[in-house]
Formats: sequence, structure tokens, C-alpha cells
Amino acid sequence: MTQPALVVMAAGIGSRYGGLKQIEPIGPNGEIMLDYSMYDARQAGFGRIIFIIKREIQDLFHSRINQTIGRHFDVTYVYQELDHLPEGITLPAGRKKPWGTGHAVLSCKDVIDIPFGVINADDFYGRNAFKALCTYLEKARNKENDYDFCMVGYKLENTLTEHGYVARGVCKINQEGYLVEVRERTRIEKFGGTVMYTENGEQWFEIPGDSLVSMNMWGFTPPLFPELEKSFLNFLRNHEGELLDSEFFLPDVVNQLLAENKATVKVLPSNERWFGVTYKEDMDRVKQALRKLIKKGVYPETIWE
Repeated sequence: MTQPALVVMAAGIGSRYGGLKQIEPIGPNGEIMLDYSMYDARQAGFGRIIFIIKREIQDLFHSRINQTIGRHFDVTYVYQELDHLPEGITLPAGRKKPWGTGHAVLSCKDVIDIPFGVINADDFYGRNAFKALCTYLEKARNKENDYDFCMVGYKLENTLTEHGYVARGVCKINQEGYLVEVRERTRIEKFGGTVMYTENGEQWFEIPGDSLVSMNMWGFTPPLFPELEKSFLNFLRNHEGELLDSEFFLPDVVNQLLAENKATVKVLPSNERWFGVTYKEDMDRVKQALRKLIKKGVYPETIWE
């Protein structure tokens, strides 16, 4: 059986972090977050890695990845281009930031023909999450207009930072453990022992800390790509006049497929504790967490020895 592929979204601009966090050293020997994620992915059974990047960082990214991760995986690079748009659609003058996670994954449509996982480049997911994802994808089977997808779900309280707000996909699941809906909340913040979210910066609503959330760790099969193409075109048409800032979110596409009964999404719960570098102030916490995992023997002192 062909090993599943893994798509890594690394084209984000890190506006809250203030730099290129995808290649920021965090390990004792200069390791980056991707070194630990790819180490876990290799242990879990993923074979091929597809990195989604921006052309502006390609030389720096290639040189860093090729000398480490590239020696252990079949690596492909694809580019998330602002002008990679459907025929007949022109790039709005003034658009600067990427189109979003849905557009990022769509960039891979010509290089993937097997089941694949999707992750963010700058998040720590934990080895058990990679194992659960890979195991599911090895057995994923589609029927006509019934796509077999999955998602790793985390407890919200395990995914928060002490230094500001985060964006999370808040999930609703049924008794059988399948996703019913995922709703993107772009500003979730902790205030003491209470977790709140807002959509407009003025009205805040409490959200339980044990809510299940998406961290953009998904499992898909190739029929996703035609659906992404169709949804992206609809997005551009429906947001005409708002295209300087609007984003095409991957969870919105999943929601649409669920509403149309064209997909099932098995939720794979994880008790792993997320950590990442949303803000510069998160860096010390991330380094300390990795030191503890190295001390426990989860990771070697030098990751690619």
C-alpha cells in the first residue's frame, strides 16, 4: 500500500509573530518546528512531503529543508501564488496576503493522487496525532459523492497562548464521532480562567475550554481538489468588492461538503498539548516544552542524526 502524503502549509506571512517563523530555530541544535513535526510524521508512516511556500522565501526555505528533512523524505515544493486564480478572474489591485488555507491546499492539485494529510508548518501536533492521521488515511476509501475524510481534534484549552489571541475551528460532532460542523473563530483569547471569543472586537462570548477544535490537521483524498476549485470560484464571485482581505478557509469547504452530504469526516480526538509560535513571546515556552520532551527521550538531542 502506498504511504499517505503530507501537505505542509508554510506560506503564511506570520503577521502576529513579526517574522518568518517557519524556519525560526527552537531546538538545542538549531532545529525548527518542522524538524520535530517531520520526525513524528516519519515515525507515523508518511512517505512524501509537499511543502506549500511563497516564492519570496524559496531559496531560504529550500536550503534549510533540503539539508535535513529532504534527506529523509521525497520532498515536493508548490507555490501559493496570489494570481493563481480561475480563468476570467483578475487579481484585485492592492491584495497582498495569501488567499487562505483552502487556496493553499488547492495549489497542490497537480501533484497529489493519493490520500494525504494537511498540517500547518508552525504548529506542534504530537506524535500520536500523526499516527492516528496516517493510520486512518491508509484505510480511507471513497464512494461516489461520498468522500472519506478525517480531522484530528484538540481540546481548546490545550491550544491557547498566554500572549494574545488565536484562531481555531470550533467543532460540533455527532454521537458516532463524525464532524457535523466546524466554525472558524478568528479571535479566541484567555482571560484568567475563562476563554472568550469575538467576531467584531466588541462583543465577547464565553466558550468552554473542553470544546473540540481543529488545528488544521486534516486527512483528505484526491476528490477534494475539484470541490476546492468549484468552491474557490464561488468564493471569489460571492465576495466581489471584499477581496482585499477576505480569506478562503479550508473548513468552510468542508462545511459545504457536509451540508451537501458529499463527505464524512471522522474526528480523531487527541489529548496532545499544542504549542506553537503565534507570538514572539511564545518562543521561550516552546523551547522549554521541547527540552522536556528531549529529556524524556521522545526526541533525540540532534533530530536528524
